[in-house]
Amino acid sequence: MPVRPADIQLAHRLADAAGAVIRPYFRSAAGVRLKDDKSPVTLADIEAEAAMRRILDAERSGDGIVGEEYGEKPGVTGRRWVLDPIDGTRSFTAGRAIFGTLIALVEDGWPVLGIIDQPVQRERWVGVAGRATELNGAPARTRACAALEGATIATTSPHLFADGDVPHYLSLVAAVSGNAPRQGPVYGGDCYNYGLLASGHLDLVCESGLQLYDFAALVPVVEGAGGRMCDWNGDPLTAQSAGHVLAIGDPARTDDVLEALRNVAHDHDHAHDH
Repeated sequence: MPVRPADIQLAHRLADAAGAVIRPYFRSAAGVRLKDDKSPVTLADIEAEAAMRRILDAERSGDGIVGEEYGEKPGVTGRRWVLDPIDGTRSFTAGRAIFGTLIALVEDGWPVLGIIDQPVQRERWVGVAGRATELNGAPARTRACAALEGATIATTSPHLFADGDVPHYLSLVAAVSGNAPRQGPVYGGDCYNYGLLASGHLDLVCESGLQLYDFAALVPVVEGAGGRMCDWNGDPLTAQSAGHVLAIGDPARTDDVLEALRNVAHDHDHAHDH
């Protein structure tokens, strides 16, 4: 079913509600606590998700909801709203305005609408299946990337990767860095990196260990801007994906990226030849 204008308007109102909660807490001493998995959570996370859920419960009671802070509420329509009130809590608590609120509509497992909202800088990327992505109402487009070497790659932190994934990521970084290893990746940024890629400021984002609420909203935003979102095998991202996420600004580089990620054993063997 195509995304209705009413769904897009509702997603904007969810982002508005979350932003109104989050802004007063930014760079304030409001309590931060650690969740069971040792990741930080703030009152802003909890209250922003609650504000979004109140709107959905009132207006879309049949739809499911998946949220980072309050878990899953089953629905009956085959549609789920997927919410991450603050993606990048560590940046938020450090006073860095590169976190974002993520809102997605997922139909039958496929993300069809996504918002990346940076409430402090008031930047909002909106992606809808079959439409061009917009940043604050103006078209957002990824940029061309003629070669993997020299591309600008970003990730939040390799410390967040599962152990076995780090060598693959470093292999991709080596392919990108080529003869200029001092350039290195851009670190930090969480969902904000995907907005920057959609607007043509980054070429690649590579991450591991993401949950559905971390990546569902990113897919329509990046793909509607001309980019490609996939897992590390090149497969599309759905509700069943395992959390290995690639955003590629220029889809022509997809095979190069996937090959570089796979190149780990080959590099190791090569080292023994010398």
